[in-house]
Amino acid sequence: MGAQFVKKGGGTGRRRRRGGAARMSEINVTPFVDVMLVLLIIFMVAAPMLTVGVPIELPRTAADALPAEQEEPLSVTLTADGAVMIMSSEVEASQLVAQLRAIAAERRDNRVFLRADGAIPYERVVQVMGALNSGGFNNIGLVTEQGGPRFDGASD
Repeated sequence: MGAQFVKKGGGTGRRRRRGGAARMSEINVTPFVDVMLVLLIIFMVAAPMLTVGVPIELPRTAADALPAEQEEPLSVTLTADGAVMIMSSEVEASQLVAQLRAIAAERRDNRVFLRADGAIPYERVVQVMGALNSGGFNNIGLVTEQGGPRFDGASD
C-alpha cells in the first residue's frame, strides 16, 4: 500500500516534484478486502469444528433449550459403550467424584450439562447424576435433541 504518483498537467503548486508528479492521497482497499475475505472463509470453516463433545445419539424431547451462559458450561458425557467423559477427556468411574470436586473448586458456576446416549440404561444415568451431586454440582441440565414425541396431543 504505497503512495502512487499521478502526473499533473501544468499546475501552479508551490511545491513541485521533479517530473511533475504529485502524491496521490487515496488508500488502496483491495488488499484489505482480500485479507478480510480470507479471514471470513477461515472462520466460517473453523466455527463448526469448535463444538466440544463426544459424538453420541441424544434422545429427543419436546422441552425448550436452556438459555445461554457466559461461562462455558461443564459437560459430562455418557457414551454408548458406558464410558464417562468430562468435556472431551475420559475419566474412570472410580475417579469421577474426585475429578468433579477439583473442577468445582475452580468454577464459579455449579451448573453442569449431562449428555447421555439414548441407549444407556436409566440406572447408569442416575448413578452419574449422584456422582455429580457428590462432586459439588447440584444444578444439572440433561441435554436432549428437540423434536421428540409430545404427550399432550399437540403437534410441532
